[in-house]
Amino acid sequence: MGLTAKIRTRDGWAVSHAVVTVTDMTGTQVLRVEADEEGAVRDVTPLAPGAYTVIVTAVGYAPAASSAIVTAGGTPSGGGRAEVGTVTLARQGGTELPPPGPWTVDPAHSTVGAVARHLGISSVRGRFTEFAAAVEVAPDDIGKSRVEAVIRADSIDTGNAMRDGHLKSADFLDVERFPEITYRSTGLTAAGPDRWTVHGELSLHGVVRPVDLDLAHLGTGADPWGGTRAAFRATAQLRREDFAMNYNQVVQAGIAAIGTTLKVELDIQVVRGESLPQA
Repeated sequence: MGLTAKIRTRDGWAVSHAVVTVTDMTGTQVLRVEADEEGAVRDVTPLAPGAYTVIVTAVGYAPAASSAIVTAGGTPSGGGRAEVGTVTLARQGGTELPPPGPWTVDPAHSTVGAVARHLGISSVRGRFTEFAAAVEVAPDDIGKSRVEAVIRADSIDTGNAMRDGHLKSADFLDVERFPEITYRSTGLTAAGPDRWTVHGELSLHGVVRPVDLDLAHLGTGADPWGGTRAAFRATAQLRREDFAMNYNQVVQAGIAAIGTTLKVELDIQVVRGESLPQA
């Protein structure tokens, strides 16, 4: 009895806590219910037979309206059920996800960078100039999408040759023993409109640790070369000691010359095509 519905975005995400309002033909509200965390509505309030308008609203999405017909039920009250099915909401001010399938990172229009504190008063920025990555957008469950990336550790560039040499040494990246930095995702969860958390494992300096990326989708569209590309920005914070990089020099007042944490900043463009290597 009552009302059942599923609230989804165009790319398949559940819209949790969307509000569903039901009005009769006179415009009178007869039911108002909130979707659960899975975007599902299961209300047992019986509805009198007749025609209704179902309006679905959610913060960040354009409202959607549909019609529902309730027939007489088998209860003493004669109440029936409205099965609305799946209601799709379009993002307001947001962008749809890239189409399903394989995507490849365009290194010429992407940046893999990191920021470290220096002397407790400023920041030193660096980037890796040689890397490759691929993304597989899952067709049915976006949470099953995958990403794999490989970075050449000796491609670190901070704009200072002496500092770069030290970072490549055994004190830090130890590029002779560990020439590659790799990342492989293990899952994806929604964090809001156009935002997700990528769960994965980072292999750095011979240590493998779980690392989450805060991911924002910036848009998808055609490029001047006849292809389709999408843009993302992702950030994460790492502790050097988690990856056995414990070198430090303490200067006056106990201040570390180099901060113990690193902020990773990724600005990525992916081009549609090619596929991930098989695991």
